[in-house]
Amino acid sequence: MRVSKLRLAVGGFALATVFGVAGAGAAVAVQTHMFDARDDLQAARTALQQAVPDKAGHREAAIDLIGRALDQVDQGIQAGAR
Repeated sequence: MRVSKLRLAVGGFALATVFGVAGAGAAVAVQTHMFDARDDLQAARTALQQAVPDKAGHREAAIDLIGRALDQVDQGIQAGAR
């Protein structure tokens, strides 16, 4: 049985697409803890923003630190996706 070059090319492209999508899904799945950490940090920031601001500046410092932590988590997620 002879396979035309067109069918071979289409089959190869389809196979590459399937493995590419599966590989991208695996990269995201591996980072479950990073996404969970980001969600937890966002929830903590929301709670701190709703707290009464009479904490001698510690509440504001914590909000700032969470923002910086979120930046680092996002950079880690991007690095892990490569």
